[in-house]
Amino acid sequence: MADLFEEKAKDWDVNEMVLNLSNAIGNAILKNVNLEDNMHVMDFGAGTGLITGHVLPKVKSILAVDISQSMLDQLLAKSDYEGKVKALCQDITRQPLDEKFDVIVSAMAMHHVEDTDNLFASLAAHLKPGGKLALADLDSEDGTFHPADIEGVFHHGFDREHLKGLLEKHGFKNIHFETAHTVDKEGKDYPIFLLTAEKAE
Repeated sequence: MADLFEEKAKDWDVNEMVLNLSNAIGNAILKNVNLEDNMHVMDFGAGTGLITGHVLPKVKSILAVDISQSMLDQLLAKSDYEGKVKALCQDITRQPLDEKFDVIVSAMAMHHVEDTDNLFASLAAHLKPGGKLALADLDSEDGTFHPADIEGVFHHGFDREHLKGLLEKHGFKNIHFETAHTVDKEGKDYPIFLLTAEKAE
């Protein structure tokens, strides 16, 4: 599979919009999820590890999962992540892992996954009973957030009620949404939600 982020990875961490978005989502996760120092966390679609950086000081370890090796290479170059963060370039929706996690976090990765129903099934399978999910992505938009010719974008945002139904189908409860950030792009506002949910015991 082609690495669609190979060029973007080089200067991803100095992109002001990306940094503002990651900081807002990271802070929203810290506010809404009770993280503890014995927890093993998955960062799904971890990219260069901007969300990992927010979560890492609060937990025991993080597995950063992404299908872009070039993005993960940027993450692995961060010396303060050594020892607590492992990186895995793998599509876990097709090749699941043998381990289960206390928490799964994700920022702006869901619109890159074509089958959302299957994604939630996969995330549920990778969570321990009672485990927490914290996912951020775009609210439904008109398709102008990304360039028209971009590859690997399958959704123009998401309807919150639709996602809630899918989460319930896959055994999640205590589902909560809040607006974590609003991106101002060329004079247009794009709200970003954070959804949190708990896998049933």
